[in-house]
Amino acid sequence: MFRMSTDIKADAAQAIAWDLIRLLHQGAGADDFAARLAEAESLPDSEGDKAGLIELVRMAMALRNRLELSQQRESGMLAVIESARDLSSHLDLAELLQAIVSRARNMLGSQVAWLSTYDTALEAFHVIAVDGALARSTGNMTASNDHGIVSVVVRTRLPFTTPDYLSDTRFTHDPALDATFRDEGVAAVAGVPLLWEGEVIGLLFVADRYHRTHTAHNISILSTLATHAAVAIKNAKAFEQANAARASAETARAELERHARKVQAAAEAHEQMTSLLARGASLATLCEAVAQLMQGCLLVLDEAAQVIARGTAPGYDGAAALRYEPNGHHSSALAKAVRESRQVGRSVLAYEVDGEACRVNAVIAGDDMLGSVLLFRRDALDEMSVRTFERATSVVGIVLLARERSEASQSRDESSLLRALVSPRQDDVPVLCERAARFGLELTQPCTFLLLDLGEPNAGQVARRLRTGKLLPHAIFDEMDGVLTVLCATTQAENVRRVVTELARNGAGAQWRGVVSRPLSGAPSLPAAFLMLRRALPVLRRLGVQGHIVSQNEMALYSTLFETHDQQSLAAFLESTIGALTGYDEKRGTELAPTLLSYFDSNQNAKLAAQRLGIHVNTVRQRLATIEDLIGHLGNASRALEIHIALRLWNLTRDAP
Repeated sequence: MFRMSTDIKADAAQAIAWDLIRLLHQGAGADDFAARLAEAESLPDSEGDKAGLIELVRMAMALRNRLELSQQRESGMLAVIESARDLSSHLDLAELLQAIVSRARNMLGSQVAWLSTYDTALEAFHVIAVDGALARSTGNMTASNDHGIVSVVVRTRLPFTTPDYLSDTRFTHDPALDATFRDEGVAAVAGVPLLWEGEVIGLLFVADRYHRTHTAHNISILSTLATHAAVAIKNAKAFEQANAARASAETARAELERHARKVQAAAEAHEQMTSLLARGASLATLCEAVAQLMQGCLLVLDEAAQVIARGTAPGYDGAAALRYEPNGHHSSALAKAVRESRQVGRSVLAYEVDGEACRVNAVIAGDDMLGSVLLFRRDALDEMSVRTFERATSVVGIVLLARERSEASQSRDESSLLRALVSPRQDDVPVLCERAARFGLELTQPCTFLLLDLGEPNAGQVARRLRTGKLLPHAIFDEMDGVLTVLCATTQAENVRRVVTELARNGAGAQWRGVVSRPLSGAPSLPAAFLMLRRALPVLRRLGVQGHIVSQNEMALYSTLFETHDQQSLAAFLESTIGALTGYDEKRGTELAPTLLSYFDSNQNAKLAAQRLGIHVNTVRQRLATIEDLIGHLGNASRALEIHIALRLWNLTRDAP
């Protein structure tokens, strides 16, 4: 009821007026003013100006509503100002969007608020900030462009409100979203777009768990906050793009610096190689320098894949280069890589073993193959390092070419001398002896010829290998008509035979054969001995001898008798003469053929043959009886000679490995 001031005596109207002013001052609620209106309307009609009093209360109520609206607008402006202040603060994007969502919920007095942005991976709008949610699924909601309020806001780019979301038929419902809203208890929903240059990049929602209709003022505040959120998102993206551009620029600058350092290092390496070349450095010194530059191990191979130089960087512990063999496990891969390198004119990766990579670069001079360079490293090479290796290979190629020219000059001198010595018309023998002495060969002392018939690689390659490796320092040798011809002192003959045999086995397998002469006295005896050895080589080929060097004494008779025959006719001769004998030995494991050969070589003396064979003389006589049963009587001289020759031929082919 109205209370009257004890100091002021006034009528009821004055009391109501003073009470209304007090309520306005206290910011009383609408219910208090409604109660005053009800009291005024209940006064008797005789109580003064009742109608004026009611109008006074209604005016106070209108003033109270205007004050409340003004406060709401002021509060909204403060929220907008605070959001704008947040945009310029140091909050990160997630904190800023969360602050905007919380502010929207508090300003509109809603129970739930959330903000969604478009996720290109999901092709839908996904919640990234939520406030007031009770259900866990609310913070994980996704909505496509054609369902729910999202479909309306995206299509119209305008705010949308509904007092009862689940019952609203103005849009297509998404069962998953409807289930989430039921779990959350949502009824009324208001959503506004986050617009940027006409594109909806997100949406800001507020929701209540009761039916509610939002005023235009509420929607205006919500739209302003949504605009701030759009600005924040775009600013964040622009900032990310700026950071990415700055990082890219830093990366590009760092890459440019690295490239400049690599170019400088490559230039210094090229200068070092050029300096070594100008000073006439040896191939070994050059290999060591390149290996140190490339931090690996370097091998220089000739055209037959034989190592002629190597270098290893200090501290490099790779074992692949040490295990390299011309005919090793990786020879086929290496040969393929060399062919590819020759075709493309660049280095290529040949193979990898135990963490080490082998890169090969062919060394070419015109149409000729000088060899190849192998680089073994554990770490991969960048393009600049590959170029440095290839430039170093070019320098190695220059050295190899210079060596080849020097060796070619020496080879021409040796070849000219060798051909002059074996020529039937030897001109000025003293001059030839003097020239031979310059190569370390004294023709006044006994000397020996060795001729080698090779398949692949050819005799020229073996001759170059001998010359490059300086394997025969006091001998004259060259390829003559496809045959390796070596003339050396007789005292060096065994060593020459060993070296040549090793090279032939490594390079040609078993596809080779050779003949070595008896000691020769003086230059005049050389032409005839050479001619005889040349006649012996085709006989060895027809006999099927390979992988073996025989002496001239073993070949003299056969060169005369069979040099025009082929291997098939010789095999037929052996079969018709001693085939029954050798066949008997093969079937029964006996030694009849060796016994008969020893008997003939002992001038048909059974006792001497038994001593050579290390058996009893009676055993020899028993074997001879069996032999005569197989091939007939041995008393005829011509028949015995034919059988003896056949046995010698058979023994020669049997000795070949």
